Amino acid sequence: MPSLLDSAIAAARASGAVQRENFETELGVGEMLTYDIKLELDVRCQRLISDLLLADFPDSCVLGEEGSEGDQSAELQWIVDPIDGTVNYFYGIPHFCTSIALRRRGEIILGVIYDPMQDELFTVEKGGGARKNGKLIHVSQRSTLSEAVITVGFSKSEESIRVGGERYLRLAHQVRKTRMLGSAALAMAYIAAGRLDAYVEETISLWDIAAGWLMIEEAGGCVTIIGDTDAPKFSICATNGHLTGLL
Repeated sequence: MPSLLDSAIAAARASGAVQRENFETELGVGEMLTYDIKLELDVRCQRLISDLLLADFPDSCVLGEEGSEGDQSAELQWIVDPIDGTVNYFYGIPHFCTSIALRRRGEIILGVIYDPMQDELFTVEKGGGARKNGKLIHVSQRSTLSEAVITVGFSKSEESIRVGGERYLRLAHQVRKTRMLGSAALAMAYIAAGRLDAYVEETISLWDIAAGWLMIEEAGGCVTIIGDTDAPKFSICATNGHLTGLL
């Protein structure tokens, strides 16, 4: 039987292969929302991931953006976003990923974020550090906003857009650069790798940030959650651990 991490890696790579094969092809749309798109490929990729993980660990369960499977009170719970950055994917922007995390009795113990277009595999195990393609990574040491590059996510409700917009206007004048990339999981992987220094978003879901949360902490950074992570939406501020004044 593969290890938990090996199983998550295999599932993420399998999902990534499907995404590469179908990138910039005619895509089936399950639902076209005002601020989001649900693709049939999202569902297919989550089904592939779930089948692989549950075949290896049949007593575990899956909590995913495209639905849940198994007994959610199981000791092992996989938290899956099959395509984080679906709008990017649909528009042919090659910035998206698969994110898989594992909770054991409520504690996140490992995570995998795979960018199939760059073939970059970010992995983390609790107590074992964070890695990119097998090499240890660490957050940046930048400690002032004036030298920081941050990413700000804009969520879908009118209130979150208002609050996020006000924060963006305040921070844009203080930081070196801002970026809006369209994938929360990759934003967090980039913080862990020292490419970005912070990420803030008003409303986000657990499957978007679960793997990246542990990744940033194991790479030396800090993640602040405002709200209940078991609620549908909550707020997040993730940093390299040196920056203040973002909230």
